[in-house]
Amino acid sequence: MAFVQFPCSSLTLRTTSRSVFTAAPISASSKLSVQSSTNNKTTKSTNWVASFNSKSLSFLLSGALSLSLSLTGKRVGVSEAKVGVNKPELLPKEFTYVIDVAGFLSDGQERRLVQEIDNIEKDTGFKLRLLAQNYPDTPGLAIKDYWQVDDRTIVFVADPTFGNILNFNVGATVDLDIPRSFWSRLAGKYGNIFYWKEKGEDASIEAAVMAISNCLREPVGPNNCSEVK
Repeated sequence: MAFVQFPCSSLTLRTTSRSVFTAAPISASSKLSVQSSTNNKTTKSTNWVASFNSKSLSFLLSGALSLSLSLTGKRVGVSEAKVGVNKPELLPKEFTYVIDVAGFLSDGQERRLVQEIDNIEKDTGFKLRLLAQNYPDTPGLAIKDYWQVDDRTIVFVADPTFGNILNFNVGATVDLDIPRSFWSRLAGKYGNIFYWKEKGEDASIEAAVMAISNCLREPVGPNNCSEVK
């Protein structure tokens, strides 16, 4: 999976990352170096927001955010993965698609998201899993086994620690259907600090889940998920 290959074998991105744990980072071509400094800044910002690759989920859940190794078990660079967090005691006693250790969601919101995620899985076969955390308060690597993360899994980690609250680890199979650009645009629209500071973390999370739901239900093609709805 690829955490984009954007919070999977490492999610391998199509020419993208739905594999939460494998795609190469989005980077501008050296040929674009002649662009203006303004364009370069824009490109760098976009690339930062879209650091969905296999490193993302690891990073988010590692010493930097909360895990350390990608959920699929693929190691990331030593310089990128610090001491991993693994706190199974923070996992809910009963299985659930939504783990909110940060307390961003109300009980009603959590129930609605669980129902929507359940519908997504029934209708599309893809598994969306949501972890709302505020590093270092996170179950970390324990979510891998708890959710049985595989190539059809999208791990969505909502964590405002580094500014953009939306982080994704996308499985390789998911990556075959969803373009990488979708995840970067989704994070840019609903995850930026201005949005969640004004609307609230819960609003960012709910908007992201609905956008993912809409995307996964679109017919696969050259223009699928071209808009973040």
